Amino acid sequence: MKTRCLKFQTRSDKETIELGRKIGALLSTGDVIALIGPLGSGKTWLTKGIALGLGVDPSMVVTSPSFSLVNEYNAGNPLYHMDLYRLESVSDILAAGLEEYIYKDGVAVVEWADRMPEILPEWSITLSFNILDDHSREIIIMGGHKRAADIINQLESYRNC
Repeated sequence: MKTRCLKFQTRSDKETIELGRKIGALLSTGDVIALIGPLGSGKTWLTKGIALGLGVDPSMVVTSPSFSLVNEYNAGNPLYHMDLYRLESVSDILAAGLEEYIYKDGVAVVEWADRMPEILPEWSITLSFNILDDHSREIIIMGGHKRAADIINQLESYRNC
């Protein structure tokens, strides 16, 4: 299947969270979201929104798992939020047991996914973040699998809202 691509521009953390909430509402068990972008580009803000969209209690504080490597959040579909920034190799990922979270019953969100693309399944949905200025971000959603295309098709209606 041909890779689908959809671009969004957010102008604040709040807009990034809202985009994440819309994405999260479309996700189901087994979905894998690969986040790629520099420090401070909004990856964790978007994950906060995904958590809300999945039904994580809004009072839960969603933080970057930079030091814990994975944070788990309870929702209708559990959310496994992973961060590969500090890992050096695939063997580090395997030793930490992170690959198992990708195949668990839940939704996996992987920050710094470009560091280890070989661990990601073919059905992963990739979100690439570009910093436009202090507050604005371009977020490109891509995927070549049918599941990714279905989600991108549903998100197209939000682009001009």
